Amino acid sequence: MRQPDLEQLLAEVAAPEQRDFAVAGLLAGTVAMTAVLLLGVSGWFITGAALAGLGGVLMVQTFNYLLPSAGIRLLAIMRTASRYGERLYGHGAALRTLARLRARLFDHILTIKDVRAVSAGDAVTRLVQDIGALEDDLVRRPARAAAMMGGAVGVGLAWLVAPAASLTLLLLLGVVILWARWATPRFLAAPAADLADGQARLKAMMLDHAAAAPEILAYGLAGVMTRNLETQAAMTDSARRRLARGEAVVDAGLLLGGGAAMALMLTLSTATLPLTVLAVLAAAGAVEALGGYVRAIARGAVVAEARARLAAMTHQHAADSGEDKPQFMGTEDGKAGPCIGWDTGGDRITLMVGERAAIFGASGSGKTHFLERLAGVRPVTAGDGFYLDGQNVANFPLAAVRAVFAWSPQDAQMLSGTICDNLRLARPGLRDDQLWEALRIACLDDDVRAMPHGLHQWVGDGGSRLSGGQRKRLSIARSVLAGRPWLLLDEPSEGLDSETERRLVAQLDNWLTHSGTGLVVVSHRPALLGLGGRHFTVNDSGQMIVGEASDPY
Repeated sequence: MRQPDLEQLLAEVAAPEQRDFAVAGLLAGTVAMTAVLLLGVSGWFITGAALAGLGGVLMVQTFNYLLPSAGIRLLAIMRTASRYGERLYGHGAALRTLARLRARLFDHILTIKDVRAVSAGDAVTRLVQDIGALEDDLVRRPARAAAMMGGAVGVGLAWLVAPAASLTLLLLLGVVILWARWATPRFLAAPAADLADGQARLKAMMLDHAAAAPEILAYGLAGVMTRNLETQAAMTDSARRRLARGEAVVDAGLLLGGGAAMALMLTLSTATLPLTVLAVLAAAGAVEALGGYVRAIARGAVVAEARARLAAMTHQHAADSGEDKPQFMGTEDGKAGPCIGWDTGGDRITLMVGERAAIFGASGSGKTHFLERLAGVRPVTAGDGFYLDGQNVANFPLAAVRAVFAWSPQDAQMLSGTICDNLRLARPGLRDDQLWEALRIACLDDDVRAMPHGLHQWVGDGGSRLSGGQRKRLSIARSVLAGRPWLLLDEPSEGLDSETERRLVAQLDNWLTHSGTGLVVVSHRPALLGLGGRHFTVNDSGQMIVGEASDPY
């Protein structure tokens, strides 16, 4: 099934919040209506009271102060309560919608054909910056209702002084909206695109430089990298200033519209002074009620750029969902999980579940790429010659292929969390005793018990507080906990001393035997290759061939 496009995805994640968005729109309209009435009635009341005072004691006694003042207080309370409710419902609905959207897009990243094609900087930009830009669009949804209600009340109050004034105000409100729609693409589109691109580049550079910080310091490149960041930051700031100037130009139209509305009411009014003041202030309030809607139009350039970037992500490298592909039918020997196989340039190698294979070869010959394609981390085509249950891997959904293998890569990624956080990535519902058993198999249990917080020890950013050997063994423990039919290990003893390596081999051998899990291990170390019942080598051309000797060394 085709991946949903961005508009469909937004509709799906926003659907549960439609009631709250509707309530927020109603409350926003109430805010605008009461604000315009409050301005108009206050102006009428103050002017009328002033004229009554000038008219003498008799006029003062006949002027009703109680009802207008009570009405003003009521309008003020309604405006405050409605504003609070509009913020509560509108922002709550927007934040919940964005939370679901981030989860859906993160899920999409995990289903792309080549996971490594998405850089950390790009993922952070899309999931944080671009989705954050959509907040304006969602939060300002009630602005349309506010503009309509505020404008309608202002036009209605202007009718009290003269029909011509009312029609003129209606025309002026339309002109302000047209101005915003005309000015936005001309003054904001280009700087909005430049700002989004600049921020994305700056975030990606920061993440890349932070990841390579030790090497940058070791080679004395800190000054060069700092200048590169400063140059990119200056370009981003320039785009931000141009965007701010463009927004000021759009807002200037709103400001001039408010002044023109007040002047027109004074000019066209044929009513008494209190009603004229009422119309003047109501007209100003009606134009002000357009503010949120006009700013939403202005911010549309930034939102449009974010939508374009997010839409590109939803369509890029999308893997098949698998709904129209066959699932695994079982194995010939009845064991849980499929048999695996691959072509070797004329012959086909087949391993049944529970069998073990060791792969060796020169550095750069493609051993890691072989494991990544087998695990479904790198894209596989029908011509690559990988098989599950005797069928080409390309015939199965990517999620089903990945569910077959537990993979411990050569450079394992760690969450910036605790030991148990990283272990529980393997699968949900794991108990502490299961975590300790996996740590024992990976020969890491003693290290973790010696840590001040045990399973709850913080591992740092990307596992920076762990040694290279500890990160490697934590990755192995995580793959053991996954409970998959096949275990793929890439240089699992790299960074370990010979004694720890010997214990790791013994523990893995015992666990593989008792669990019936199949194994494919890549290593240069003879002790690890001893885990494999069958040995294979990769020659310099990347072709897999069968090793003749049980011990390649």
